[in-house]
Amino acid sequence: MIVSKAAVLTVLRERGQQARADFVDRELPEEIDTDRHGGLLATLHLDLAELARGTAS
Repeated sequence: MIVSKAAVLTVLRERGQQARADFVDRELPEEIDTDRHGGLLATLHLDLAELARGTAS
């Protein structure tokens, strides 16, 4: 599954996790492959299904 880096950044910044958002912004591509980066996204406690739909909150 592919998720948008912008969606991930939005969620992290809404949570007040600026340092994590900055790390994701530096290290991950614009389109994040969850098979490749799923471990990192899980560590950040992100719901991949919501991110894929673009409805993360």
